[in-house]
Amino acid sequence: MADPTPVIDDLRAESDELDRLLAELTPEQWALATPAPGWTVAHQIAHLAWTDRSALLAVTDADAFRALVEKALASPDSFVDEGAEEGARLSAADLLAAWRGGRAALDQALRAAAPGARFPWYGPPMSAASMATARLMETWAHALDVAQALGVTRAPTDRLRHIARLGVRTRDFAFGVHGLTPPAEEFRIELTSPSGELWAYGPSGAPQHVTGPALDFCLLVTQRAHRTDLALNTVGPDADRWLDIAQAFAGPPGTGRPPKEGTR
Repeated sequence: MADPTPVIDDLRAESDELDRLLAELTPEQWALATPAPGWTVAHQIAHLAWTDRSALLAVTDADAFRALVEKALASPDSFVDEGAEEGARLSAADLLAAWRGGRAALDQALRAAAPGARFPWYGPPMSAASMATARLMETWAHALDVAQALGVTRAPTDRLRHIARLGVRTRDFAFGVHGLTPPAEEFRIELTSPSGELWAYGPSGAPQHVTGPALDFCLLVTQRAHRTDLALNTVGPDADRWLDIAQAFAGPPGTGRPPKEGTR
């Protein structure tokens, strides 16, 4: 059984890095538009706060979480935006305090979880390590949107290993949400980490494979960049198809980001 502590620690570090970016923002900066249509910086943080609260309920109060899922099923196309909109109406100080308090409570709950426990979620039930990985993935992705709105470049770290692994593990999910039958055979995925280490997944002799920078793969599976703007290479038709539809997050197929001007 995997120890969830390393990924929980990395989730805390990822959140703290974003927090430092937000701490001194002016009200005008909180209102800046981000790459997500209709979402400001405040919407991005409100979404993270809302999802952290959802995760906390999943870990600590399964009945309350099931009620939240029923609400989501009643308005599947709008409940995410509604949660972000509600939080974005708070003052910057109150929103920041809510996000900090929620993520601290979730951190504590994940660390206190019984070994082997699994918690309900919008997809399959998740372990504490999987829950922390999903929260890290979302925190990293939405922090990219915030940084882009602020004109800031965030240096990638090897915390991306959790997101890369999640992206690999959600391959069949990505095919399924697009109504496609997942390939029967595993792929080989070889990614170069920010520190230069090789991260490899799948059998070494697999005829279909994906290679490239881990950062680019994480941008792809979180749909923060278009495939044509990334240095990812494939061998095999199924591997190639996967990169067109890959997503590491729960829910219906994402719309992704358009290619940069001049790349297509």
